[in-house]
Amino acid sequence: MDALADLLEGVRSRGALFSRSVMTPPWAVRFDQTSPLTLVTMVRGHAWIALADTEPLALGPGDTALLRAPGPHTIAHPVDASISCTVVDADLCLGPDGERLSEETTLGARTYGDTSDAPDLLLSGSYEVSDDLGPYLFSALPPVLVVPADECYDPLGAMIEAEVACAAPGQQLVLDRLLDLALITKLRAWFSLPGVEPPAWYTAMGDPVVGRALRLMHNRPAHPWTVAELAERCGVSRAALARTFAALVGTPPMTYLAEWRVCMAAERLRTTDETVDTIARRVGYSTAFALSAAFKRVRGTTPTAHRRRRSMETPALVSQS
Repeated sequence: MDALADLLEGVRSRGALFSRSVMTPPWAVRFDQTSPLTLVTMVRGHAWIALADTEPLALGPGDTALLRAPGPHTIAHPVDASISCTVVDADLCLGPDGERLSEETTLGARTYGDTSDAPDLLLSGSYEVSDDLGPYLFSALPPVLVVPADECYDPLGAMIEAEVACAAPGQQLVLDRLLDLALITKLRAWFSLPGVEPPAWYTAMGDPVVGRALRLMHNRPAHPWTVAELAERCGVSRAALARTFAALVGTPPMTYLAEWRVCMAAERLRTTDETVDTIARRVGYSTAFALSAAFKRVRGTTPTAHRRRRSMETPALVSQS
């Protein structure tokens, strides 16, 4: 595993909210759900996407936008068009008068629009993700980013469109996995765009020494790594590894490892009922006390308090699809 793979392993779509909009200008679709992560693909036609307090970004045919900031957003053509439809969740879509749209006013499950051959076709997929991995992944992303069609060959859009239009058994699972693949490919494409500054840990993976050290830690995070052992495995001196790692990643090797272990522990505290002691051993600490000390140092709270807070937030984060 590498750092990106490990981070995205914890960002899995489950019960993704998908919608397909087939529109004739002028139109505007407002998405009122507060999912922390949304992918929007302009299959054909043009539109503008806007969050509160941000300048609208243009979307052309095949372009994909990734929104990491929770909150409502609007996609429109032209940019100042009046709201045609508000998507609340997978089962509720409101017309411009605020009344629930009936089946007669839609084009089938998960689909809203005028006619199936309208010039603008938009796909949107939103799902819940934990912010426990945020310090390494989501903090590296702007609130909204656009991956142009010509920067990323993407057969997934057509596959997602076909799956949305065909309510076959297992549809939700297929859509979830397709959304995961789309996220991974779009992130890699965006990190490679000219002018984009990828996070330090991402570029560091390309270094023969630091990249190997990162892979060693991510492959065996519970191993009692030391800088000396990592340096030996990487074929350099302890001082050389410490210096190069800090320069490329921004933190010393053992600081990075402690932060990553705490991220993993936070995710397990949220998603399992394992004891703190069990989680501590899974992520590389000998006792619950040792994990608590690291957790307090990195997150400013204890594992028990973190689990309690996350459990109180869970009902608001459950997908409605």
